[in-house]
Amino acid sequence: MFKGTAASPGIVLGKALVLEHNELVIEKKSISDVDKEIERLNDAVAISKAELEKVRDKAKVELGEEEAQIFESHLLVLEDPELLGSTMDKVKTENVNADFALNEIKEMFVGMFEAMDNEYMRERAADIKDVTNRILRHLLGVKIVDLAALEDEVVLVAHDLTPSDTATMDKKKVLGFLTDIGGRTSHTAIMARTLEVAAVVGLTDATQKIKDGDFVVFNGDTGEVIVNPDEETIAKYSQMKKEFEDYKKSLELLKGQPSVTTDGKHVELAGNIGTPNDVDGLIKNDAEGVGLYRTEFLYMDRVDFPTEDEQYEAYKAVLEGMSGKPVVIRTLDIGGDKKLDYLQMDEEMNPFLGYRAIRLCLDRKEIFTTQLRALYRASVHGKLRIMFPMISSLEELLQAKAVCEEVKEVLDKENIAYSKDVEVGMMIEVPSAAIISDVLAKHVDFFSIGTNDLIQYTCAVDRMNQKISYLYNQFNPAVLRLIKMVIDNAHKEGKWAGMCGESAGDQMMIPILLGFGLDEFSMSPISILPARKLINSVSFEDMKKFSEEILALGTAEEIKNHVEKTFNK
Repeated sequence: MFKGTAASPGIVLGKALVLEHNELVIEKKSISDVDKEIERLNDAVAISKAELEKVRDKAKVELGEEEAQIFESHLLVLEDPELLGSTMDKVKTENVNADFALNEIKEMFVGMFEAMDNEYMRERAADIKDVTNRILRHLLGVKIVDLAALEDEVVLVAHDLTPSDTATMDKKKVLGFLTDIGGRTSHTAIMARTLEVAAVVGLTDATQKIKDGDFVVFNGDTGEVIVNPDEETIAKYSQMKKEFEDYKKSLELLKGQPSVTTDGKHVELAGNIGTPNDVDGLIKNDAEGVGLYRTEFLYMDRVDFPTEDEQYEAYKAVLEGMSGKPVVIRTLDIGGDKKLDYLQMDEEMNPFLGYRAIRLCLDRKEIFTTQLRALYRASVHGKLRIMFPMISSLEELLQAKAVCEEVKEVLDKENIAYSKDVEVGMMIEVPSAAIISDVLAKHVDFFSIGTNDLIQYTCAVDRMNQKISYLYNQFNPAVLRLIKMVIDNAHKEGKWAGMCGESAGDQMMIPILLGFGLDEFSMSPISILPARKLINSVSFEDMKKFSEEILALGTAEEIKNHVEKTFNK
């Protein structure tokens, strides 16, 4: 048995199909017929283009417009005059083979993008690799496994799975994913959860330990993988698979049911989304609202800011799609690791502590005003809640609210309709905001706790730094005390408190948060029904006592162990 990172739940038994991760062997050769070499390159590009167009069309049908966008990006790479033009120039001026020239240009571009202090741009490096490697395989005559034409049900074992892989594969024939690399937020993990396919990632050497045709069993909840197990183990996992399927069926019965404890405490289970297309997943999983709409995705993959009308249409689509259920829309949260090509920003030593989110919006008021106009215009189409990110002081909150009032005054003068019942709240993700939450609560309609940043800022730990990632811990007593303080301060002012960070959907955290009195839990759509099942099975009074026990413990490890012991996790 070996173990990786549990990426998507499910129990899988099946034969392995190992996608070989062979480094492309590229040799430098002198060529005499330059025109023939250019023709060879153009042919490989044309074949790649035809393949990617098929992939894109298939993705649109099976995954939706949003997921298909990545292949539009890949097609744009194919048409990039810099990439292919530079390759052709190299072939012509140096009389070298097309595959060598393309690989050299690829390495230059990839190195340039990977060195950028910007997650979005670093992701573009992966796109360039994916596309150019496809062309290189055609140039080298390397066979590309057609995952769209699988004959038997298989467990895919790969070093990693590219967007092209996951889009083209025959989903009915793929039982699960096992990969050497990746974490819970990698493309493979996200796609696995979207497709509701079990997956374990970060196995390091699965492609060496597992061979084509090996029988494998694995648990997507624990990350455990067993190769060629004995009959007893197969029987055990078969029973676990049956129990998991029964569990999924039991979750279906929860659709349409309230999220309420055994003693009558009702909470709201909402979902986190990035685009209007994500609403379908919320409806499928019976979300009671949208707890976080990340509007920054509207601003990405563009050459300029979205217009007021473009934003209005996107917000309207979500509000109408949720049919009157509450929708919390977060104002623009750009900066840190999220930058825009068309927005010039100075390099910063600590971008997460710098010019971002509400700080940027208050400084660039025209950006903020445009978004707020679109939001208020869209408010007539549903139950809108506006939320400000990264608030660290009362001054910032009051300034942001003042801009809202200015926008409404102008709309009144222009006779443009908007709802008079829009709730205005803020995220609690900065420790200073948590500490003065008693003051802030007097000036908002709600709080939403963003644990991803709150943990990072409270513990002074960069969660992307592997050397200290162990310090990034949701069970840290300081983090839990801040969360409890925020909820209590909200309730003292008669306001509600929610959470939209990853912790809200965590089965280990939900009992604690419930005991703290959290009113709204917002999470990935796939987590909603399991959360309802847990909430419906416990008493609020019992969870209050349990949370008091938690707060009395001194270390994150003690807290985690106490949760595991209490709930037999």
